[in-house]
Amino acid sequence: MEGIEHRTLNVNGINMHVAEKGKGPVVLFLHGFPELWYTWRHQIVALADQGYRAVAPDLRGYGDTDAPKEVTSYTYFHVVGDLVALIESLGVENVFLVAHDWGAMIGWYLCLFRPDLVKAYVCLSVPLRPRHPKMKPIPTMRAFLGDDYYMCRFQDPGMEDEMAKYGSEAVLKKILIDRKPGPPCLPKDNPFGISTDDKLPLWLSQDDLNYYSTKFDQKGFTGGLNYYRALDLNWELTAPWTGVKVNVPVKFVVGDLDVVYTTPGMKEYVHGGGFKKDVPMLDDVVVLEGAAHFINQERAQETNSHIYDFINKF
Repeated sequence: MEGIEHRTLNVNGINMHVAEKGKGPVVLFLHGFPELWYTWRHQIVALADQGYRAVAPDLRGYGDTDAPKEVTSYTYFHVVGDLVALIESLGVENVFLVAHDWGAMIGWYLCLFRPDLVKAYVCLSVPLRPRHPKMKPIPTMRAFLGDDYYMCRFQDPGMEDEMAKYGSEAVLKKILIDRKPGPPCLPKDNPFGISTDDKLPLWLSQDDLNYYSTKFDQKGFTGGLNYYRALDLNWELTAPWTGVKVNVPVKFVVGDLDVVYTTPGMKEYVHGGGFKKDVPMLDDVVVLEGAAHFINQERAQETNSHIYDFINKF
């Protein structure tokens, strides 16, 4: 990762690690679970080479950024507050936003709370999930997808102990290379389906896996899990934004094998008019054939092109 600079900034009361490269308009990259700034390694280099300043933080709870212990420190308000302070510290009025997985969820709320800070948003894998005024997220997921659905299982305070039994490397490997469509479930007898026969794909080297696992060995998974554990609290706190539309130019890119995209009801929302209704400035929806969830790594060059082609319009 030649030329990528690292520094620590004090933002919103926490110390945040940031990786960046290049000069020009800022492209802010937000990672998901269980990832780090490192998930954007290919995009940082590519966008910097194309005249942008690529900035990728470790979000709170991850990597070399502070990880408050309390679940209540991981609401949308906290994490979006981190980003608002980060953007201000960069000395710019607004940014291009690129986000994936949980980063995409946070990205939607940055666009809802502070659309003035986002010139355009390239969202990967997770479309907007508008707040339902009568359906709290976790009980709803339990009812429709069962107790073993991963977001429900992540509510268990013993999940960290289960992960520790397998070790960070095995857990990360299983999550990153899984290509099974549909809602992910974690059965209690073997929650991560660990197999010694699982080989790394071409897009994920052992060095890549080592970097991830070293950081999660140091930090643990609690910070990342706390995002899921704050979902019902977020539902309560964001009641004033029920029905508010996202008024930012958006491009959505997803793999056709993605676990979110292949969850029941999601394709109908994305392609049936609901997504466009909630995001009136939705410019394009791109479905990559044969791609799974971690498309920014699995299909890095295509992802880079989709990002550049969109933000270059503005």
